Amino acid sequence: MFNIYKKIVEEVKEMERNAPCWCGSGKKYKKCHMAIEERMRIHADRGEIVPKRKLLKTPYQIEKIKESAALNTLVLDSVAEKIHIGMSTEEIDQIVYNVTTKHGGIPAPLNYEGFPKSVCTSINNEICHGIPDKDIILKEGDIVNVDVSTILDGYYSDASRMFTLGKISERAKRLVRVTGECVELGLAAAKPWGHLGDIADAINSHAKAHGYSVVEDIGGHGVGLEFHEEPFVSYVTPKGTEMLLVPGMMFTIEPMINEGSPDFYIDEFNDWTAYTIDDGLSAQIEYMVLVREDGIEVLTK
Repeated sequence: MFNIYKKIVEEVKEMERNAPCWCGSGKKYKKCHMAIEERMRIHADRGEIVPKRKLLKTPYQIEKIKESAALNTLVLDSVAEKIHIGMSTEEIDQIVYNVTTKHGGIPAPLNYEGFPKSVCTSINNEICHGIPDKDIILKEGDIVNVDVSTILDGYYSDASRMFTLGKISERAKRLVRVTGECVELGLAAAKPWGHLGDIADAINSHAKAHGYSVVEDIGGHGVGLEFHEEPFVSYVTPKGTEMLLVPGMMFTIEPMINEGSPDFYIDEFNDWTAYTIDDGLSAQIEYMVLVREDGIEVLTK
């Protein structure tokens, strides 16, 4: 913790009050980030986890990331228009690739650490990282998470939606509904100068109240300049803990809610897809958010 405090002190000291702010806003430091960083220093002095300056997006970066996020939303909307019973998950991959590249973007998952496709399609008992395939056909009663991530002009965005195919079971319907509620409650709990643990507590409490579990070892992440940045966003930590939410931070809210056990295993053949350990259903919805001085802004969902 001392190193975090020392880093904040060093960053604040290196800026003169009347110097142009480091963020490129064109304002003097004293009129821009000085008050924010002095407040961060107070929290660091209390032993709280505070973000490094590099995690606070500049005004220019925010605008560019928003452009990427707008394309990401367009891609998800395109999937929503065309997804149907009888189509293969490979067809979803083709939609994502074609729409993304048509608008000058790059699908972030494609070739990321060896991932072979442009999107993740996770069905029923697949928690995440399902790989599209021409032989995987969507059928009546399926629930599927489509996770889209986009690079536009070097800036990243990330969101996912749950889709239901035809008439689904009551248990599947309830899980998808509660997952959506968890995300909305997590979003409502996210406030400037609060903590990531506030989001986690809201999500975990609601999931448990409905008899569900939250996956512990896979969570959200910072995003914008890279696909995955600090911090790791857990959804099982206590309220008032984890990193301070400072204006300029950007991250995902994407809990994975399991019908049964929170435990999982990874497909031994593709080394990517995570499955529920007990074959129960799993659902996930992902928002990408920006912490602002006056609240939280959803960039893509």
